[in-house]
Amino acid sequence: MRKKDLSPEEKFGATLKAIRLSKGLSQEELAFSANLHRTYVGSVERGERNVSIRNIFVLCEALDIKPSDFFREIEKIKGSK
Repeated sequence: MRKKDLSPEEKFGATLKAIRLSKGLSQEELAFSANLHRTYVGSVERGERNVSIRNIFVLCEALDIKPSDFFREIEKIKGSK
């Protein structure tokens, strides 16, 4: 049986988590830097949220990454177009 493809929200969340961990940040530290709640960051990482453009920019700024570079990372996930 073929494993289902990740949803766009799951791809976004997996990328967010990978970049956060590569920067050595906890969910709480990222949330604080982005002025968001820790539980929101966790739900985004699990692919449970459809993230607004505003929050994409806020999260990217907190991670010190350009949104364009963030989306390039998403494209590296298998099955991304």
